[in-house]
Amino acid sequence: MFKSYRDLEVWKSGMSLAKSIYQVTKSFPDEEKFGLVSQMRRAAISIPSNLAEGHARSSTADFQRFISIALGLAAELETQVLLSFELGYLQEEQQKSLLSHLSEMGRMLRGLHKSLSKHLR
Repeated sequence: MFKSYRDLEVWKSGMSLAKSIYQVTKSFPDEEKFGLVSQMRRAAISIPSNLAEGHARSSTADFQRFISIALGLAAELETQVLLSFELGYLQEEQQKSLLSHLSEMGRMLRGLHKSLSKHLR
């Protein structure tokens, strides 16, 4: 098992994704500062934050619940990335990179959730 959430590759990937979201949203229009930019940044940082919080909980079932929340946030962020591209705020290469990262995050989150299920049996 792992001693800290910081040992989790999925947490590290979530931190990297959050940094990428912060970087790409810097160029969004000013009128999106309190709209799409805020929503995307909040969702992005909430993914690794939920992993950290879930790891700190006292049970495996609690941790799994927080992983599920992180999966939902990844889907939310994916939707926001797609909309950002449709609105012309992201270039195609940025969109592809973010969607690829989100897809990998989803795979890792589902894998962690499944591996924790073995501890509940």
